[in-house]
Amino acid sequence: MPKTVTDVMSRDPIVVREETPLKEAIQILAERHISGLPVVDDLGKLVGIISETDLMWQETGVTPPAYIMFLDSVIYLKNPATYERDLHKALGQTVGEVMSKSPIAISPDKTLKEAATIMHDRSVHRLPVLDSMGQVIGILTRGDIIRAMAASQD
Repeated sequence: MPKTVTDVMSRDPIVVREETPLKEAIQILAERHISGLPVVDDLGKLVGIISETDLMWQETGVTPPAYIMFLDSVIYLKNPATYERDLHKALGQTVGEVMSKSPIAISPDKTLKEAATIMHDRSVHRLPVLDSMGQVIGILTRGDIIRAMAASQD
């Protein structure tokens, strides 16, 4: 019988809230040697993910989008809205300002194969695991899947 997400997920993951100071989230990631945290609202429902990728803007900053001037008009070569979003992340002070919204999640009854497919196809490193009420009950990482694969070869 194929393993399910419940079989290998980490239960009761550390979560943060939107108003959590960014410094606190960075400290948690560094001390716990993890690369991302689910962000929940007052009811424990998933509202976002804060990951190392989101935090890179804090160090690298952002480059304004390239543009050309033509007949006294500015023509952006890249979407200026993307620049504004990235700038907001670079200057953010709370988790809510920097997190990725609308995270991809999974239910605990899905197979590891389904989880691995989602992670691969959507290029994500972790999937929050949600119960039927939308509460975060676990987290599944790529490492969890690899460890399960290794254990099944014994």
